[in-house]
Amino acid sequence: MSAVASPSITVVTDKDKVSAVNSKDRPFPLEWTRNIGIAAHIDAGKTTTTERILFYSGAVHKMGEVHEGTTVTDWMEQERERGITITAAAISCAWNASWGPWKGIKQRINIIDTPGHVDFTAEVERSLRVLDGAVAVFDAVAGVQPQSETVWRQANKYKVPRIAFINKMDRVGADFYRCIEDIRTKLKANAHALYLPIGAEENFTGLIDLVQNVAYNFDDNPADPLGMNPTTVEIPEAMKAKAKEYRDKLIEAVSDFDDVLAEKYLSGEEISVSELLLGVRKATISLQFTGVFPGSAFKKKGVQRLLDCVVNYLPSPIDVPPMQGQDSDGKTVEAVVNDKAKLAGLAFKLWNDPFVGRLVFFRVYTGQLPRGMALYNPRTRRTERCSRLVLMRAIEREEIDVAYAGDICAVVGVKDVITGDTLCDEDFDIRLEPPSFPEPVISMSIEPNSKADQEKLGVALQRLVAEDPTLRVKTDQDTGQTILAGMGELHLEIIIDRMKREFKVEATSGKPQIAYRETIAKAADGEGKFIRQSGGKGQYGHVVIKVEPNEKGKGIEILNETVGGSIPKEFIKPAIEGIRQGTNNGVVAGFPVVDAIIKIVDGSFHEVDSSELAFTMAGIFAFKDAMKNANPILLEPIMGVEVTTPEEYQGDLMGDINRRRGQIQGMENKAGACIINAHVPLELLFGYVTDIRSLSKGRASAGITPSHFEQVPNSLLAKIVETNAKGPARS
Repeated sequence: MSAVASPSITVVTDKDKVSAVNSKDRPFPLEWTRNIGIAAHIDAGKTTTTERILFYSGAVHKMGEVHEGTTVTDWMEQERERGITITAAAISCAWNASWGPWKGIKQRINIIDTPGHVDFTAEVERSLRVLDGAVAVFDAVAGVQPQSETVWRQANKYKVPRIAFINKMDRVGADFYRCIEDIRTKLKANAHALYLPIGAEENFTGLIDLVQNVAYNFDDNPADPLGMNPTTVEIPEAMKAKAKEYRDKLIEAVSDFDDVLAEKYLSGEEISVSELLLGVRKATISLQFTGVFPGSAFKKKGVQRLLDCVVNYLPSPIDVPPMQGQDSDGKTVEAVVNDKAKLAGLAFKLWNDPFVGRLVFFRVYTGQLPRGMALYNPRTRRTERCSRLVLMRAIEREEIDVAYAGDICAVVGVKDVITGDTLCDEDFDIRLEPPSFPEPVISMSIEPNSKADQEKLGVALQRLVAEDPTLRVKTDQDTGQTILAGMGELHLEIIIDRMKREFKVEATSGKPQIAYRETIAKAADGEGKFIRQSGGKGQYGHVVIKVEPNEKGKGIEILNETVGGSIPKEFIKPAIEGIRQGTNNGVVAGFPVVDAIIKIVDGSFHEVDSSELAFTMAGIFAFKDAMKNANPILLEPIMGVEVTTPEEYQGDLMGDINRRRGQIQGMENKAGACIINAHVPLELLFGYVTDIRSLSKGRASAGITPSHFEQVPNSLLAKIVETNAKGPARS
């Protein structure tokens, strides 16, 4: 790409491209826009970091605190009571970088603060799907934690460039260099320091900027209690050798992404600040490099420099590849970022606002969205009008007249929309790739307390399911109970609480139930015939299949291997649909079947009596027959558990894990604490966090993430089958 000159540096953007894509009316040019997410493990400090960013950028005039329930982005009652983030909140601010190519130019930064708890991982998933960059926050003591790995994989999945913020450098046991090594080994990232900390724990007093070769001092100044003006100083003499060592490592790492830098590095020439900044930016956007930055959001140290990193190193919408989609024929179509093109964008979240009604969170990828525009939905093949447009300020809203390419806004007025829908111009046929969501792992029954509550319950569930793609609702056919399925105990607890507070539904919930799965252990044959003759035209369908185990995690694969027209082409699809329906309920305890390859190998038909319905039923019968012969087994969800505890409670907690049929995977000591990694069946983890607090006098904590499915021990199989034959345990 060609370069745009600025008074101080060269920026990686194409000059002609920039002028061609910007509308003359847009308030912020595209190259001055950053769409970023703040993502991390629970309690790493995401919301506090976001709060400090908003304060220092002038978006708010008073710093909120998580422990006081006064933060801007944690606005739900449940968030403020529990001190955790539950729903991703979008908010905008503007930042004037203290140095670099955009010094003196306010950049618009659209931020989404995401949850850290595994039960709300869908919020992270859909946020990362529409963001151009991310700040991954890590605890300086704990390093890479289980949910850190989850959000990192999600960012890799959606190809989101990111920088790493090592937060809580003021805590006892903080170790910046160990955290970098943790990121390299556990996340397999090419991580290198952009700044070095001066001191740690209570002696964390400053930062060294390796790109500029300067230091910043955060001395506690009574005249500046909010840390508004950290002073620029010379690098301390005792740190000069270390700063040179890590700057050389940084130059060597980024020279792989910049030919000019590589040539100068190899020839031993001096590399300028401008050239190194450009190299770091290129490397970050390539997804092959992660810059690491230390700080303490709570103690107000380093947040301004973090904002400089966001502006200087993370991409604008024109620095990332165009979003791809498909037209009605399945051909790949690109949504190239351009204000002057036809509109296309993604509805990535739905929210019911008590004052406005349904809000559709929308990322504009190309074109402009003016208020009142008719939006076409390729999924429904219908057009709906956008009555209002708002920019979100967490729970607050700002009315706007038009949204431009690269903007994240909320649309009011469109009704028939679900998460992941594309909304576009009617003559721009494109369906953008929607975010994907994990399957629920836990379910519970819910019973309304009165007839009036019954009616309100239906409305509440309809709205909550529309908002949350990981929440499922169904009616148990045997008991008539309403079953809620979600990502964990806390997820379902929050849903029940929201029904009571927001929708005034009084209901009684049953004990959470496990979403078991079934699979097969060996190959087998199966045959299904559906024959009905009751005078006149009858029904005839005949399907022969082979089943065999599939690789773990591969799901169900159905293949047509018939030859010679034994089943006519028009009946293959109904047969496949029947087999797929058959996999919804296995033969062991009626749970969904996973990880099997099913091949349709033969069958027969009747020229008069065969129909689609007959072959659908024959497919169901064939699958049930084959599965009975394939040594069917029941699988239970296994969770990855990471327990952090003082060493004196290590034995008690390991014994507790063993009592829960857990398997210890490993242990390590970090900063005076013992970290135990284990695999434990979900069935035995209800109330686990409360139990380990009791065992450790409140000093231990645990992170729980979905891991895999394993066969249920034979000693427990009969009990599980009997229990689920009586009650609504199925998912």
